[in-house]
Amino acid sequence: MVAASSCYAYLDFRPCNHYNSNNSIALSSLFGSNSISLNRNQIRLNRATNSGRAMAIAMNMENEAMVSKNNPPMEKRRVVVTGMGVETSLGHDPHTFYENLLQGNSGISHIEDFDCSDFPTRIAGEIKSFSTEGWVAPKLSRRMDKFMLYLLTAGKKALADGGVTEQVMAEFDKAKCGILIGSALGGMKVFHEAIQALKISYKKMNPFCVPLATTNMGSAMLAIDLGWMGPNYSISSACATSNFCILNSANHIIKGEADVMLCGGSDAAIIPIGLAGFVAVRALSQRNNDPAKASRPWDCNRDGFVMGEGAGVLLLEELEHAKKRGATIYAEFLGGSFTCDAYHMTEPHPDGAGVIICIERALAHAGITKEQINYVNAHATSTPAGDLKEYKALVHCFGQNPELKVNSTKSMIGHLLGAAGAVEAVATVQAIKTGWVHPNINLDNPENGVDTKLLVGSKKERLDIKAALSNSFGFGGHNSSIIFAPYK
Repeated sequence: MVAASSCYAYLDFRPCNHYNSNNSIALSSLFGSNSISLNRNQIRLNRATNSGRAMAIAMNMENEAMVSKNNPPMEKRRVVVTGMGVETSLGHDPHTFYENLLQGNSGISHIEDFDCSDFPTRIAGEIKSFSTEGWVAPKLSRRMDKFMLYLLTAGKKALADGGVTEQVMAEFDKAKCGILIGSALGGMKVFHEAIQALKISYKKMNPFCVPLATTNMGSAMLAIDLGWMGPNYSISSACATSNFCILNSANHIIKGEADVMLCGGSDAAIIPIGLAGFVAVRALSQRNNDPAKASRPWDCNRDGFVMGEGAGVLLLEELEHAKKRGATIYAEFLGGSFTCDAYHMTEPHPDGAGVIICIERALAHAGITKEQINYVNAHATSTPAGDLKEYKALVHCFGQNPELKVNSTKSMIGHLLGAAGAVEAVATVQAIKTGWVHPNINLDNPENGVDTKLLVGSKKERLDIKAALSNSFGFGGHNSSIIFAPYK
């Protein structure tokens, strides 16, 4: 582990030394007001001009393509996982977290952070003990929303896990180090508190309420602390957020825009407004008398998902960069894909077309066949419609593979929303690393039509993983699939 006294142990808001404010460029407005009305001839002339410009651009692109065909192709840059960090209800480091998963332990319990006795759902995958000591300065810990604190600690733990000490990081090209850690909901607590303060007076509002609530600020704050000047932004695509961030980070490395990327997701929505929102949409389990049994993917008695909270972060690195510094390589990132159901705000497409296309494109991007996938960490949230639609899509894509094993991490930690994909990516990499896949708990009465031979049983199982696929889907019909494999 990296000592708390390292250069990135505390956030201090100091600007990176490489930045020179004198070199900033003032940009003129791109959108000016134009009150001049155009007659038909002028409109036709403008259309023709624009059409000509578009044709010129297209021809230029075609010429560039012709030139690229005549040049030898560049060798594809490979992306590997060299570090991991988590904050979950089952552990605050990848080893503890995965050991609890392998043992089939549940992190779901009664909510203790606030009084929810009047709510029909009173359970969640709540993190009971969490400390930022040694990772984030106390002053900032008091100001920040938990989603950002989870993000910062998990991000720094991923660096520590990857052996990125102060001395190692001094050798990095900071302009090619990026951070892309997203959130589905951002700083809900900070924003809610600001609304309550506004009811008294705007003067009572936290002056940092807007920046501390936005989803991009976690990545930005971590970059400020580390001095990393590469790609840095936030993607928010509901519960598919993490996978979007991971794949885009890998693409930055593949394209040569970065050598190192911290990526993943974080969410902390187990607060009154977050719980009430999901209660209102009638998405949550109400199995309050037996919390550990509430999340039960593919079981015919499932009655909705269970909210979770936390963060997951992967340290992705270009292969040669990782080898040069002697990093331990846990797995290789092969590729992934995104699609949209374009069907409904909250319901999956009835025939699973978007998911199937997403998986097939992920395989094509990774350059592997469906026969090479023998492990799937499914999205499987424990909802009546979602579980079965995903299962049918998996059978459609991989059903002929007798080696295939499928499980759902959410059966033990609930649904971490925008952080789900990253935490499940950590579980997937840990499965590759250890050779063990964790069980599906609470699968007592499988849904009709579900072949339990495809699903991991109630105990952990040995599996020599050839390639592993991890799915994440989100409200709005967002689908994402990413693929990892042992590094060879």
